[in-house]
Amino acid sequence: MNKKIIIIGGAGFIGHNLAIKLKENNFDVSIIDGLEVNNLTSVIGNYDNLPYPLLSKKIIDSRLDLLSEKKIPLYVQDARNYHSLSHIISKIKPEVIIHLAAVSHAVRSNKNPYNTFDHSLRTLENALDVARDNVKHFIFLSSSMVYGNFKTQEVNEESICEPIGMYGALKYAAEKIIIAYNQVFNLPYTILRPSALYGERCISRRVGQIFIENALFDKELNVNGDGKEKLDFTYIEDLTDGICNMINNKNSINQIFNLTYGEGREINEMIDILKESFPKLKVKKVDRDNLMPYRGTLSMNKAKSLLSFKSNWKLEKGYNKYIEWYVDFFNKNKDKLI
Repeated sequence: MNKKIIIIGGAGFIGHNLAIKLKENNFDVSIIDGLEVNNLTSVIGNYDNLPYPLLSKKIIDSRLDLLSEKKIPLYVQDARNYHSLSHIISKIKPEVIIHLAAVSHAVRSNKNPYNTFDHSLRTLENALDVARDNVKHFIFLSSSMVYGNFKTQEVNEESICEPIGMYGALKYAAEKIIIAYNQVFNLPYTILRPSALYGERCISRRVGQIFIENALFDKELNVNGDGKEKLDFTYIEDLTDGICNMINNKNSINQIFNLTYGEGREINEMIDILKESFPKLKVKKVDRDNLMPYRGTLSMNKAKSLLSFKSNWKLEKGYNKYIEWYVDFFNKNKDKLI
């Protein structure tokens, strides 16, 4: 343990949870984040037109408080600035870089492709170029969206990738760029493909978060299609455990892994879990977005075989824990949200 790790984009939903997990596992972790994309600056101005910006602001404050309590260094720096990014990384001299900086929202990516390219691929190119000579392991979070429409009920890492829309296309482009850096500069990498993440302190407008917020504010849940569509819902703890597992595992080098729970579940099943806490929940069926691919289960056989990874958070267990956290957080801060 005690490896030096930098998480670029580490103050976001995935990043701050991962940083805390790494710290708990005795890694020497630091964060670089501009606090702009889907974070403090954008929420203060509500540039993304979030429905509950005061709630989102309180959640971000709680993230930053946790990082401070855990004594995890946070360097507030836009990763699009190559020289400033290079200066920080050269100063810390990490063995591992985990790259999370991106616009992590498919709809926003389609509406503003230039901004998505700028914050996703430009930040990646800067990070790779700084890392190529001195970093021993470059870890990148891609997405199940790279597969596009699943051709089978279950996909594995060898399945053909045919992404739909800007978000999936840019993630797949990023994977290819990382592999090229390995080919040209021998930079060791690991690429991860999570799916339908949910968990504490998320403001990314993922489906699990949207459902809970609407329930808290007594709003209807808009469900795309008939609700029978399946997603491989992944609790944040499974993802962070998996990343900690692979950092010291040589079998992860120069590999691509699905990293999910490993079971497609209907959106209706997530709603049924939520109804246990909100029995008066109202649901409205709406037309689905044609740029959202039809998905399902991601095979976890490769991660189980090479990394001995075991997912522990079935939807009923993880989503109920997330609901309990959100209800408690909402009630403690209700007076400050008006």
